Amino acid sequence: MLLAGGLSRRMGGGDKCLRLLGGRSILERVIERVRPQATRLLINANGDPARFGEFGLPVAADAVEGFVGPLAGVLTGMLWARAHAPDIADIVTVPTDGPFVPRDLIARFVAARDQAGADLVQAASGGQVHPVAGLWPVRLAEDLRRTLVDEGIRKVDVWTARHRLVTVEFATAPVDPFFNANRPEDLAVAERLLEVAE
Repeated sequence: MLLAGGLSRRMGGGDKCLRLLGGRSILERVIERVRPQATRLLINANGDPARFGEFGLPVAADAVEGFVGPLAGVLTGMLWARAHAPDIADIVTVPTDGPFVPRDLIARFVAARDQAGADLVQAASGGQVHPVAGLWPVRLAEDLRRTLVDEGIRKVDVWTARHRLVTVEFATAPVDPFFNANRPEDLAVAERLLEVAE
């Protein structure tokens, strides 16, 4: 699940994942890294899905209206998988403003989940947790829907604290794999990092 549903306020609006980096969109770079790891890819974005037409992927708007945050994207992915790919037990979410997503993200998530007997997995790097880069079992869809709709809870860590959660730490050398381009000046930094990123 490629999370592209944010409002991009710090980037000046628009789809920050469509900003160019080294002549290619950030989203294209994310897809290139994630596609070999996943059985299916889905973009989570609100508004006109046609703007993502060049990528040839299904686009699903938030299942909960009102731009309520990344948990809405997680729920959307769960519900989409349940409806369109019932054989899929887990979804993985990846933010689309980070062009250096680990190429072993899903394998490490699954290994950590299995080893710890956990329900959920989240990423971390450089001592910082990245809860929107996570593994989520589809079986928790109704629990998450109740949390969002009935309880009005928006914070990822409030919901994940209710379940068995394991965190996977990723190295930050040569590049922090969860570096994200939130502001225009971050794009300039990312351009320089392209030279050392694998």
